[in-house]
Amino acid sequence: MESQVILITGASSGLGKATALTLTERGHRVSGGARRVGKMESLVKSGVSIHFLDLTDEASIEEFVAEVLKRESRIDVLINNAGYGTYGSVEDISISEAREQFEVNLFGLARLTQLVLPTMREQGSGTIINLSSMGGKVYTPLGAWYHATKHALEGWSDCLRIEVAQFGIDVVIIEPGAIETEFEEVLINPLLERSKNGPYETLAGKMVKATRDTFSSGKASKPSVIANVIVKAVESKKPNTRCVAGYLAKPTLVARALLPDRVFDWVIRTFM
Repeated sequence: MESQVILITGASSGLGKATALTLTERGHRVSGGARRVGKMESLVKSGVSIHFLDLTDEASIEEFVAEVLKRESRIDVLINNAGYGTYGSVEDISISEAREQFEVNLFGLARLTQLVLPTMREQGSGTIINLSSMGGKVYTPLGAWYHATKHALEGWSDCLRIEVAQFGIDVVIIEPGAIETEFEEVLINPLLERSKNGPYETLAGKMVKATRDTFSSGKASKPSVIANVIVKAVESKKPNTRCVAGYLAKPTLVARALLPDRVFDWVIRTFM
């Protein structure tokens, strides 16, 4: 496989870190970006170039792309992996917190993509891989803002795919299920704090239990499962437009496609 220049965000942990390592092992030239640069130090020994990247800061995004172009003179693949979940009731989460969720999960991703596209157009080739979630097609209580960003990313990616096809650029959406990452840690404590002594406290407790049962019981898939899916998309001449993988992803999406809304609502409530 010919070596490709690859940018990946959220490379400090979980899916991003596993994917950066796997791609480097396969001979690709990988530049990883994240805010927690210290957590990427181990990647350097494997040959990954690490960069500070804050997706809420446009200057940081511009610097990341400029540094890679200065060193490599081209960009073959952009993997938009960085993201997080803000969980709590619509009542409890402030609009400023909701905006921050969109800044990272959608707008920062979009700005990074805008900066990479001119280079890919000039090359006449490129692949943009956007990490969505099964949560981009389904929903859970107390996850309104997180799911909103992923539903938006799905539609945004579909439009982008049609726009850039004429330039030889592919757009791929990855829809992981439950994966062993820091997602659980980021979700639980803030959710319990937001809901404490409020009308959604009981519901939050049920959500936490369901989350722990899924992520802490050994059922969740390893990050390598998704890393391998991403590698396949990177190295394919004609990648699938959507890739679904990981614990619960396929059965959940099938159920959502087949069941009426209220029946699916009942399934989600029962699961919790």
